[in-house]
Amino acid sequence: MNYTTIIGLLAGALTTFSFLPQFLRAWKTRSTKDISLVMYIIFSAGILMWLLYGILLGELPIIIANIVAFLFNLMIIYLKLKYK
Repeated sequence: MNYTTIIGLLAGALTTFSFLPQFLRAWKTRSTKDISLVMYIIFSAGILMWLLYGILLGELPIIIANIVAFLFNLMIIYLKLKYK
């Protein structure tokens, strides 16, 4: 594994896992009133486009980061709808 791939994986991990605190807070407090549903839906669509881009390029760091980010975003959207 070369340094470029390592940097890509690290960047993907940091940006992807930045959603974890929001998810955990919403799950713990059962409150999502300050979360914008529209923002998360638009952002999830963007993540899907990045995932497609990564697949077309065959770039594993882009693919992995965006699969995980998409799943985190779906969980936050689910909580937003559940605790509305």
